[in-house]
Amino acid sequence: MNYILFDGSARKQLLPFTYTRPVAEIRIGILTIREKWEKILGSTTSTITEDYLADKWPLVELSENIMINASFLPTPEFIAQIEDLKANQAIFFEEEVIAFYTLEDQEVDFSTFEQIELKGDPFRVAHTWDIFSKNAEAIAADFELLTEDRTSAPISSSNFVKNRENIFLEPGAVVENASLNASEGPIYIAANAEIMEGCFVRGPFSLGENSALKMGAKIYGATTVGPYSKVGGEVNNSVIFGFTNKGHDGFLGNSVLGEWCNLGADTNNSNLKNNYAEVRLWDYETEGFAKTGLQFCGLMMGDHSKCGINTMFNTGTVVGISSNIFGSGFPRNFVPSFSWGGSAGMTTYKTSKAYEVAEMVLSRRGLEFSSVDKAILDQVFEDTKKFRRE
Repeated sequence: MNYILFDGSARKQLLPFTYTRPVAEIRIGILTIREKWEKILGSTTSTITEDYLADKWPLVELSENIMINASFLPTPEFIAQIEDLKANQAIFFEEEVIAFYTLEDQEVDFSTFEQIELKGDPFRVAHTWDIFSKNAEAIAADFELLTEDRTSAPISSSNFVKNRENIFLEPGAVVENASLNASEGPIYIAANAEIMEGCFVRGPFSLGENSALKMGAKIYGATTVGPYSKVGGEVNNSVIFGFTNKGHDGFLGNSVLGEWCNLGADTNNSNLKNNYAEVRLWDYETEGFAKTGLQFCGLMMGDHSKCGINTMFNTGTVVGISSNIFGSGFPRNFVPSFSWGGSAGMTTYKTSKAYEVAEMVLSRRGLEFSSVDKAILDQVFEDTKKFRRE
């Protein structure tokens, strides 16, 4: 069977992260949503997404296909229903199609399909804040998936370890003279990742391949650090997609950082309003601030954005794609994509300069800033022009 993950209605609620990736490429827990589905289904997947993203994530359609809404994560009940799907059948949740069986080039009319209600409780990433608020559940599910019937690499006796059976090190992981407390959730350390001496880690926690916790870092669950990232200072209940650095002291809490971001030394974010009120976040669809239902909510930062030393972010700040923030004071709690400046004011970050930086940053990882990558950012620049003060 050929499986295709489609963005669905949640895509706009997951901006700015879905400006530069399909919903399936969002990381929550240890794995991306795509990686979860592919491991469970035992099959590769392709994507239906925005046209400007399709060159990087092309659709592969075969004679028989099952389409899955990528904002819905695999649960035992959902997996069983997908495996039982037959031609002209569709699974619904609250009147939204979340999976269906289709033939190549079939003209789909759901009024002619047999409609099946989703069984069990859904696990859905429908808003940006779901990425960190549901991360504990996602880490636990991924940990079970990745470690079933496997044995962890040895954990050095130099470490303080609590609930050893809930800690898993992949081959090549290095952890020395650290505190690992898995009482509240699992700790997963990927291949060639390093936890340096003096770090304090409380699960649930995941450290991605070739990533590092720098000396003296204090990590509270549920936190995910994706691959090729460096993290220092204090982090609480946050998700870092990958290829991103928060290498110095400073607090990051109840936050999500995309790829290719960099936080300057002593960058801090607030995750609680002084009056303890519900946090509102910028909503790209309504172009206003929306209720989150959360008391704790910090920083949402899109790909390629960066900030200088001593930057301070207010509770519930959204930073778009490829912005550069610096200076004293708090920037506004919505920073449009391709913005340059800080609390004193913003100008447009010229694409020529932004792409020059992106090229240098990717080259440090042995990667190329390709014409496809540039075309994606060109489209984001155009799509977000209305939010900037030119």
